[in-house]
Amino acid sequence: MITESASVLVDIRKYDGSLSARWTATRLGEDEHGVWLGTAQGASISSDTGGWTSRFAYVMLVPRGEWWTATFCVDPGPEMYCDVCTVPEWNADATVVHTVDLDLDVVRPHGGEAHVEDEDEFAEHRVRYGYPDSVIDKAQRTCEWLMAAGRRGGGGVEPFASVYRHWLGLIG
Repeated sequence: MITESASVLVDIRKYDGSLSARWTATRLGEDEHGVWLGTAQGASISSDTGGWTSRFAYVMLVPRGEWWTATFCVDPGPEMYCDVCTVPEWNADATVVHTVDLDLDVVRPHGGEAHVEDEDEFAEHRVRYGYPDSVIDKAQRTCEWLMAAGRRGGGGVEPFASVYRHWLGLIG
């Protein structure tokens, strides 16, 4: 079970400012990889296209100064789901984290190999929203790095290899 009581509003936007996803998570703690947030199964998630509830519990790593976030899920969710995004920004009292989703996702199912999802959405949105060349380049390089770092077993790269398991254990 989640034991911390500090709530964090996770606010993820698309490049045009529309709401991609928003939910309240629990701040579990922080380590050398960043801030870890926990979300229980059944949490309400909203977006500009509607709302839903999380189908499984997960932890989200918000790294410092990186163009990605990483989510690690309990079964039946994917073992790892990394969003390529702008560098996450925190408000002054660390109760809200905001980022812009750049569409590319690196997903590793339980027992499977990492793969890239939403390349078609990235191609469409880079034109529709006019992503600058520097954003396109950074998103593509980040996606390539996540594919290498997120290999089965993490390829020895933390937090993708095993560190996340400690944090998942805190949410039951």
